[in-house]
Amino acid sequence: MTPGELRACCLAFTAAEEDFPFRPEISVFKVRGRLFALTSLDARPLTVNLKCDPEDAVRLRAEHPGLIVPGYHMNKRHWNTVTVDGGLPDRLVRELIEDSYDLVVAGLPRAERLRLDRP
Repeated sequence: MTPGELRACCLAFTAAEEDFPFRPEISVFKVRGRLFALTSLDARPLTVNLKCDPEDAVRLRAEHPGLIVPGYHMNKRHWNTVTVDGGLPDRLVRELIEDSYDLVVAGLPRAERLRLDRP
C-alpha cells in the first residue's frame, strides 16, 4: 500500500477528515473529531497507528510479529502500530483501518452516530 492509497483508504469513510494538529507531516484521520488513524505519510517504513479491540490487538501482534506492534506513543492496550510496507496484505490493512474507524464510531454519542447514517 502506498502513502496515497493509505490516505485515500482513511478518507473513504463517512465524515472522515484529515487534520495536522501536531506537525505538518503527521496526518491525523478523525471522524467527528475523534482520532481513528495517525501516520506520517512520508515515513519509511510507512506505519499507521490504529485503534483495536484489546483482545484482537494481542492476537494480531502474535500473528504478525514486527509488522503489528503496540501503538507507538499511544495506549498500548487499545492501539497498534501497523507497518504498511508490503509485509501485510493490503486487504488486511484496509480491514484494520475499517475496524479502527468502526470502534471510534461506536464510541460516539448516539446523536453523532445517527448523523453519520444520514446522506
